[in-house]
Amino acid sequence: MVHRFKYIFLAVMLGGLVSQMVWADEPTAPKSLWHTVLTPPPSGQPPIPRKPWMLRDREIALDLPLLQILKNAGARPLPKITVELFDNTNPELDVTSTVSRINDTAVIRGTFKPPAQGDFTFVITGNLLIGTIQIGDRIYKTDHIGNGRLRLVELDPDKMPRD
Repeated sequence: MVHRFKYIFLAVMLGGLVSQMVWADEPTAPKSLWHTVLTPPPSGQPPIPRKPWMLRDREIALDLPLLQILKNAGARPLPKITVELFDNTNPELDVTSTVSRINDTAVIRGTFKPPAQGDFTFVITGNLLIGTIQIGDRIYKTDHIGNGRLRLVELDPDKMPRD
């Protein structure tokens, strides 16, 4: 009788341990670094003029807790992070370099995980992110448009002015 109890107890303990290991190995869902702002800009501000090399643009809002994790060079491993582009494209970042500065600025560089092929560079200062993304022949950038507001822009490289 005592031996049966030991075997049952051992089976319950091993079952609990195995179930915890299975739950721990489940991949976490990727988090988007930003999302589209659906509300129109305040009526007191004039619309931002579109330049000829801008194919499309939209206002975005950053996930601030995720931004702080990304900015912290010591926060490794990073969670799965995606960026929300146009046409329901959400490539996953593969951060290769984070250089944090004492003035609350960080420069983040990396590539994208397959199937996307391209690279990105982000400069984060405080709660603002200015960056450039290239995926294939498409180029995107984020712009600060005022009062902490950001926009994502897709550029036409053929129409961009030369430096």
